[in-house]
This record gives sequence, C-alpha cells and structure tokens, in this order.
Amino acid sequence: MEKCFERAGKGHLRGNQGGAKGPSPLCAAAQAQVAPTCPTSMSVWLFYCLGPADREGMWEGAAEPPEEGGRTFMQVISEKYSPENFPYRRGPGMGVVVVPSGPQGSPMKDRLNLPSFLVLNGCGISRAGDESEIAAFCAHVVELDLSHNKLQDWQEISKIVTNIPNLDFLNLSLNPLSDSVLEPSCAEAFVRVHRLVLNNTRVPWETVHTLTREIPELVELFLCLNEYDSVTPSPVPCPSLRLLHITDNNLQDWSEVRKFGPMFPGLDTLVMANNNLTSIDDLGDALCRLFPNLRTINLHNSGLNQWEDIEKLNFFPKLEEVRLLGIPLLQSYTNAERRSLIVAQLPSVSVLNGSVVTDTEREDAERFFIRYHLGYPEQELPYRYHTLVTKYGKLAPLADIDLRPRCHAKVEVHCEDKVELVSIRLDQTVADLKKQLRTVVQLSTNNMRVYYIDKEVTSAFGPEELKYSTRALHSYSIRDGDEILVIPKSK
Repeated sequence: MEKCFERAGKGHLRGNQGGAKGPSPLCAAAQAQVAPTCPTSMSVWLFYCLGPADREGMWEGAAEPPEEGGRTFMQVISEKYSPENFPYRRGPGMGVVVVPSGPQGSPMKDRLNLPSFLVLNGCGISRAGDESEIAAFCAHVVELDLSHNKLQDWQEISKIVTNIPNLDFLNLSLNPLSDSVLEPSCAEAFVRVHRLVLNNTRVPWETVHTLTREIPELVELFLCLNEYDSVTPSPVPCPSLRLLHITDNNLQDWSEVRKFGPMFPGLDTLVMANNNLTSIDDLGDALCRLFPNLRTINLHNSGLNQWEDIEKLNFFPKLEEVRLLGIPLLQSYTNAERRSLIVAQLPSVSVLNGSVVTDTEREDAERFFIRYHLGYPEQELPYRYHTLVTKYGKLAPLADIDLRPRCHAKVEVHCEDKVELVSIRLDQTVADLKKQLRTVVQLSTNNMRVYYIDKEVTSAFGPEELKYSTRALHSYSIRDGDEILVIPKSK
C-alpha cells in the first residue's frame, strides 16, 4: 500500500489498458459503491479497485514525503497481506476480509487476505492509522503480534485494539512503553483480551495494575525481562489470572514474590526462572494461604541452596509440577541423586522438570532417600526421613556389587608334573594365552592342547578344551583359583 501513497501527486489515475489515462470503468463503478459508505478510506478503495496487476501504474507524479516517526498499522497490513505478498488461500487460521458495506459480487471483495492470527513484529509500527479501516479489515482477528515495533503511546495501541472486537491474544513485547502513561479510560479497550505479553517493555507496575483492573477476564500475563527487582502490590486483585510468566527479572527476595498471592488469588502457574530467588521464607500455613490454587512453579536457575526451601513446596496444597534445574543446592549431586532426592521430598508432585514421576520411580526414590541418610546424626535428619521410615522401615544398605568385568585372574597351570601359579589377562584371546604359556611349560604353541578346569563344576562337566584361538578368555568366566591344563600334542 505504501507504493500507492508514494505515487500520489498529479491527481489522476492511469489504467492498465494500453497505458490510457483516466479511471477505468471498474474503478468508477467501485468508487460509486464505496464512496457513500467509506469516504475516508482512499487507500483501501485504491487497493481493492486496482488490484495487484495495476499496482505499478496506480499514481503518477511527485511522491509525498513519508510520515515521520514510523509506519501505521494499516500501512503494514496493506503491504504484508496484499495478494502479491500473501497469495489467496483458505484454510485453518485464514480469513478473507470483505468490507461489510460492500454488496455481494462487489469488486472490493476477496482482495486482501488477512489471517485470524496477525504477525506484524519488527515492522516499524508507531501509530494505528485509519480506525475505520482497522475495523473493516480486522473484525475476525483473534491473535495479534505487535512485538518489536515503535509503539510508545498507549493511545495508539488502544485505537488498534478497540477496533478488533474478537482479540484474545496481544503481544506488545519490545515496544518502548516504559514512559507512556496508561489512563484507565484507555485501558478499557483491552477488556476482551485474555492473554497479554509485555516482555521487555519496562512497563511500570502502575501500568500493569491499570490493565489487570480493566481486563476482567485476563488469564495469562507475561512480564519477562522488565528489570523488576521489586513488586508494587495492587489494591485490587485480579482473580481471573491463571498464568504469570515473569522470568529473567531480578526478584531475589521472597518478600517480593509473596505479593503475587493476594494480587492473583487464582494463580495456577508461576514461571519465575532466572530470578535468583535466594529462599522461601514463609512458614507452611502462610504458603497455603498465599497460593491456594498453584499447580505449577518454575524455579529454574534460582538461588535456592537449602533443602528446607524444597520441603516448603509441600505446603502449596495443589502443587503438581515443579521445575528446579540449575539451583546451587543441587550442584554437588549426580543427576540421578538430584532427581531421586527431590522426588522423595515432594510426594504430591507428579511432574518434575518436565518428566512424569511414575509410581515405581517414586518408590525407588523414597527408598534411596532413606538409605542416603543412613549414618546422619539424628539432629540433621530431615522430617521427610522419619515419614518414609514409618512407611518402609529402616532399610539396610544395598550390597556393594561390582558388575564390571574382571581384567585378571590367578590360575594354576598344570603341565605333566609341573604346577605354577600364573596371572593371566582375561581380555586376551586363547591364542594370546598360548603364547604366554610357552615359557611356563616350555612347549611351542603348535605343540600344546589347553584345557580350562572350573573348580566349582569340574566334577560335573570335566575340563573344557580351549579350541578357538580367537575367543576371549573372559567368555569362559575364569576366576581366581581355577586351573589351566596343558598337554603336549606329541603324547
């Protein structure tokens, strides 16, 4: 659409029929239909009338200077979703805009292809543009991504949102909104939004509270990368909010995090990874009251370093899923130890770090927990240890069984009347063994037959000849004290 504006100047149109100047019959008919109902939407009229084939010859004359301070929402839509750049198609998530006032068969129909999920990130948008055009084009839009634009005035955002009546999801991340004041009357435009993303906008808490007051059915709120080191409480709670995503801030003190409880009493999911939270300071009853509906918490890369903080998660009455990777407390443990110890500490958690905890895993982890704390002084035993001992009893340590294959064995080598104790490598072959025995029995490898005698089963099976020169000795299960019998072939 911008090309349409750039070619404006002389005030006459050039059609595509042999280069003749003046409006085409199609344009005249469309103008007669549209002008009475939409007199201010000249850019829309031009686009629908001329279509992509006429775009190069839309206007003649000197170009008007571009508007300062970025582009409008409507300019970007007209360019991105023109038939040239966004071929006509129907399917899931797609919608073809038809101006409501245009009759069936109007030349304005089926010209601009807008999906119901609009992605306009990084387009330089700073203003709304013609609101009547937004209303005409975007009535079916349900999701809108305006991230990484130049929107710094809530009034302009409000103009866009007001004219999209079915908007459910709005992403305003990476827009410079830190200094813009949001008036309650302006925030009323967001009343139908259920999911709002304000990542990396540095919006102050006063703006957040204005939005949560004016959006009665807000369900998801994203406030990541906003450099928050404290939380300003809101006098008016937002009971509808279920998910708060506030990662990559600097909320180190639990006294700040606990403010989310009264602010969002219906909170189901709290994602606050990369905040370096140092501890959970409340006692059990307080935690139960603060977060009565919390089912999922993400504390990845926090600063938790005491098992007491992990134990306190049990006081969230509905907690089912926990994410706890990258915390200082767990650095000294192996991966298997970390998971087992946490699973044993949190009996109600069914998903840990994204993996389902099975009944078998839980029982193994709880038994491991008991054995892990054997030998601890009584005063250092965690409360959970005593609960599990009541369940399983005091378990004995597991036997330390080395399942690694043996590398050597000491065997008795018998040859005629000679007996000698020899250490042999079990990773060598029968041919290698014969070479080793040459100096012991004074025979060449071609002149010896070698038998293995397993002392535990020799009475039942007798000696076993080592016939296969490439077979490894460990496959015979040779152990210390067994015998090797060498017989000269000449005998």
